[in-house]
Amino acid sequence: MEKVKSMRNQEVSASSVDALYREADDWHVNTGGETIHAKRLPGRWRRLKWLMASVWLLYFLGPYLRWNGQQAVLFDIPNRQYHLFSATVLPQDFWMLSLLLLFFAILLAVVTALVGRAWCGFFCFQTVWTDVFTWIEQRLEGPPAARRKLDKAPMSLGKLRIKSIKHGIWIAIGFFTGFSFVAWFTDAFVLWQTFFFGQANGAAYATVALFTVGTYVLAGFLREQTCFWLCPYARIQGVMLDKSTLVPAYDEQRGEPRGRVRRDETGRTAGDCVDCNQCVAVCPTGVDIRQGQQEGCITCALCIDACDQVMDKVGRPRGLIRYASLDELEGRPTQTLMLRPRVWVYTGILGLALAGILYGLTSLAPLELKVLHERAPLYVLLSDGSIQNKYTLKVLNKTHEPISVRIGVSGHDRMTLVGADDPVQAEPGSVTPAMVFVKIPRRALAAQQQPIVFHAETRLPSGATAEAERESVFIGPDR
Repeated sequence: MEKVKSMRNQEVSASSVDALYREADDWHVNTGGETIHAKRLPGRWRRLKWLMASVWLLYFLGPYLRWNGQQAVLFDIPNRQYHLFSATVLPQDFWMLSLLLLFFAILLAVVTALVGRAWCGFFCFQTVWTDVFTWIEQRLEGPPAARRKLDKAPMSLGKLRIKSIKHGIWIAIGFFTGFSFVAWFTDAFVLWQTFFFGQANGAAYATVALFTVGTYVLAGFLREQTCFWLCPYARIQGVMLDKSTLVPAYDEQRGEPRGRVRRDETGRTAGDCVDCNQCVAVCPTGVDIRQGQQEGCITCALCIDACDQVMDKVGRPRGLIRYASLDELEGRPTQTLMLRPRVWVYTGILGLALAGILYGLTSLAPLELKVLHERAPLYVLLSDGSIQNKYTLKVLNKTHEPISVRIGVSGHDRMTLVGADDPVQAEPGSVTPAMVFVKIPRRALAAQQQPIVFHAETRLPSGATAEAERESVFIGPDR
């Protein structure tokens, strides 16, 4: 019996594997058995792809932008300070990071709902770096046919020279990718002075090494396999699309049946698709768009450029492959994208998150004050008949310079503040504690608890005055 069960389990396992292979065949997924050498053609979508990818230049150049004598954007993790131009965000304001993450998550959802995987096709770092790597490969090794021939050729001095130059450039790009990442977390110019002399932090060397190897392997070798098997977005994007989403699509009703163009052809009976396979040749993931929307399609629209050029040559109208919705291709009424309910829901969440971020950035005060009332004991009866409360003040200096903060208190006419004669010296980007006492004559207390307000005031290096206040309570004996 156990043997029969084992045989059945093996049959089920084998059938599952066969089903996976059949699915891969149906979806035209390259499982890594061959290297994809995509053909590169000019066109409007290729130009747009390069334009969108150029946004990543900010990643490399951003750390060198200066503001008021220091790095404009610096995530100073050791000191728990995050400098954004003139604003300094401390851990106390980290709630804005949650809103920022929510904003980008919803932005990804709304873009996907409207135009599919535009992030993957035009902005994703894996796509952009792979595109740069393959561009270098083509410049050194030639077009796809020449690259395939070189890969299969035996090793020679010429092949070794070309391959060495290519891999050397790839490794250099990976190194500067990691170096630029570290530069966002430490002063970029200081990093250049310390990194190559062995004086940088050990974490900097480890991070650069990981980024160098990761970029080299992911963009140089795994390429589209990263999108297929490592990226979770490729798996979940299917539930984010619907029949009204615009994606690069093949117009099957117009293109089928396929047939090649003949020179002596007088009247064409086949569809507009001439079965040239140029749409497959230019696809960076190797999918055939004519098989419908697939997991491997990153909606880069390069197949549209290729098909439009062929249509121009054979004298047929463009748009056999175009950005279109499933409703449009099947002849159903199309819905205006911005009138869809979930787009409005996404947009509302985006607006709230963005409003919260802007409010947080604009309301960042250079000075904050917190007050902790002593609990043991709550109050002390002095020999002169006064009631005394003890408080611990925490002064947070959000500026880049040390400041002198004067402390005051209000809320009762006969109140005396003890221990605040000298200003509190608050260090930049840190919390400075100060202990003070408040006394009120017992006969002057009208209730067991008296609300009071502590005030903090300082003059900033710029000459402006910064103030902060915090409510607390003065506690006395039961009346």
